[in-house]
Amino acid sequence: MYNKNPRNIMKKLKQLQSNIIMFFALLVLTSCSTDDIIKPQTELPPITQTGANTVGCLVDGKVFLPRTNNPLGNPVVTCFYQFVNNQWHFSLGFSNNQKENLRGVNIGSKNISLKEGQSYDLLLDSGNNAFATYFDFVNPDFTTTNEVTGKILISKIDSSQSIISGTFWFDAVNSNGEIIKIRDGRFDMIYTP
Repeated sequence: MYNKNPRNIMKKLKQLQSNIIMFFALLVLTSCSTDDIIKPQTELPPITQTGANTVGCLVDGKVFLPRTNNPLGNPVVTCFYQFVNNQWHFSLGFSNNQKENLRGVNIGSKNISLKEGQSYDLLLDSGNNAFATYFDFVNPDFTTTNEVTGKILISKIDSSQSIISGTFWFDAVNSNGEIIKIRDGRFDMIYTP
C-alpha cells in the first residue's frame, strides 16, 4: 500500500534530489580527461607571422616565456617600432617573475629602418645598431658586445597592421665574465607604432 504521508513524500524527494546531484557530479568528474587539465606551458610558441602576440626563447637550454605570479595581472610584454626624432626605434621586451626573481629579455635597435627578410647583428648598444640584454635581479645584466653577439631576423613587418615577426638568438656577457646563451627565440607581435 502506498503511504501518502507528507513527511515520507518529502523524504523521498530529498533522496531523489541527492541521487540526481550525485549522478551529475559523477558524470562531470568521469567525463574529464587529463587533456582538460590546464598545464603550464613548457614549449616555445610556434613561429608565426599573424600578429599572435607570442614570444619566447630558450635561456641556457630552458624554455623562457613571459609569466607573472600575479593572478590578476598579465605578464609584461612590450613591443614598439616608432619613428622618433628622425630615427626608427625598435624594442621587444618580455619578463618572467614566476621564480624567486624577475628575469627578462630585451632586444632593441636604434636608428635602423627594419626591413622584412633582413637579419641584423646584435652588438654593443652604440646608438646606431641592434643590441640585446638579458637581466635578472640576482646577477649583473648580461649584454651583447662587439665580441659576444647574436642575430635577429625580421621575417615580417606590416606597417598597415602593426605586425612584426621574427626570430633571434644571442650570447650575452655580464661584468663578471659569465655568458648566458639565448637560443630559438621567436616573436610575432602587434607593435605600438
